Amino acid sequence: MIKHTLYALAVISLTSCAVIIEKPHKQSNNTPETPTSAVVSPATPTTQACIGNTQPPASVAAYLTPATNDALLQQALGMPTKGGLCAGQVYEVTQSFTIYRAWNSTNPGSEKGNWWAFSQPEGSTAKYREDYEICYQWSPIDMMTQCKIEAGTQVVIGPGQSAFCSQYLTYPTSAAKQIFMTDAASATTNCNTFQGVFQWQPQN
Repeated sequence: MIKHTLYALAVISLTSCAVIIEKPHKQSNNTPETPTSAVVSPATPTTQACIGNTQPPASVAAYLTPATNDALLQQALGMPTKGGLCAGQVYEVTQSFTIYRAWNSTNPGSEKGNWWAFSQPEGSTAKYREDYEICYQWSPIDMMTQCKIEAGTQVVIGPGQSAFCSQYLTYPTSAAKQIFMTDAASATTNCNTFQGVFQWQPQN
């Protein structure tokens, strides 16, 4: 009888100990509000922190001046894995210069979209997609338009945010500088359109 009593007490004691063990609390999802100037989004386990900077390339730096437009900046910035810019600075164009956009021939309206580049697409299509975080679902990038951006246009310049395309493909942040604007149809002139063609090279 004594043995049975001691065994029962031991079980109760162990059970009591198990009850008071608590799981760690989840971290709070409350994060500081994003500033309205040049902003860097936090890294996540599947991405990396922002790389590159928000300065325009030296070739066009003289044609841009820093400006303030918080609403435009917030439209350009994206959360990790959602695309957009990882960090950005608003500029106003003071002198016209050439910009480039790769777009989707099945959607003619995308020719004058929001996202542009300082240089003409070249080299590997896969590398271009990675540099500019262009998921295959978003565009086959089979067309390119070259335009002049007009003086007085406000744009956001910065490196790309990471983009989740599928369970097999997530583009990390990139140092490649992108141009974001909301009025490309009226802000660009002297445009020329080009069609992508097959050009195969031996793989090293």
